[in-house]
Amino acid sequence: MEIKASQVKELRDMTGVAMMECKKALVECSGDIEKALDLLRSNSALKAEKKAARVAADGVLRVHVGDDYSTLIEINSETDFAAKDENFIKFADDVQKFISENKLTDISDIQASEVEDKRKALVQTIGENIQLRRLETIEYSSEMNTSSYVHSDSKLGSIVVISGGDETLAKDIAMHVAAFNPLCLSEADIDPEILEREKAIYMVQAEESGKPQEIMEKMIEGKLKRFLSEVSLLSQNFVKDPEVTIQNLLDSNNAKIESYTRLKVGEGIEVETKNFADEVAEQLK
Repeated sequence: MEIKASQVKELRDMTGVAMMECKKALVECSGDIEKALDLLRSNSALKAEKKAARVAADGVLRVHVGDDYSTLIEINSETDFAAKDENFIKFADDVQKFISENKLTDISDIQASEVEDKRKALVQTIGENIQLRRLETIEYSSEMNTSSYVHSDSKLGSIVVISGGDETLAKDIAMHVAAFNPLCLSEADIDPEILEREKAIYMVQAEESGKPQEIMEKMIEGKLKRFLSEVSLLSQNFVKDPEVTIQNLLDSNNAKIESYTRLKVGEGIEVETKNFADEVAEQLK
């Protein structure tokens, strides 16, 4: 039977799948839109499952700042090229909108929603593994000042909540958090395992120096102190004015950091290095 262009367009608008795939599904289903839709969904699921094992370490971040909660979500693709695709960008925007409209704070709730069908369809359209990797959520009272920062490439972002001060101060500190990646709020909050690991490194360095024990202990103490000041948010020099620390900045504005979070796309994901021929072969699977 003849498949009309209007039918193909309708199915395309419903699924986001390529026109040729839509026409093929309509032909196979004798022009029945609903059956063709089910077929495409099935094909999308199969393709998404097949590509799920492939490493997706690129992508974008999307942030939502609400009256009493904020979220920062990482949406992954395999390549930067796909992350710039208009279909991927629209999907990321739709996910952010879905989060804000439904007040979702858990990544599993999003993965179990209607968003999953859209993700599978996007895998079929783009031909890459697409994943909703992680979601950071901060809840707070409405009188607090909250702001976010997302870098221009949408791959680095943060959220900061403060009491006192104003939204501009929160925005400045959010930019600082994104740039300096503090491991903890104050020096007292550092993970003991991280501190012990650094101390062990400094001990080896001190022993290799051949200095007397007393001097080695001072060397280790000095390096640990410098390390703590570099990784603790309150002790760090403010990105916009290195003459003051974040604690100085807060004190001068009668403010306090209540919470913060930071994400960087692909952080912690091991990416296997492949030659060009292997990459092409992988894309054809």
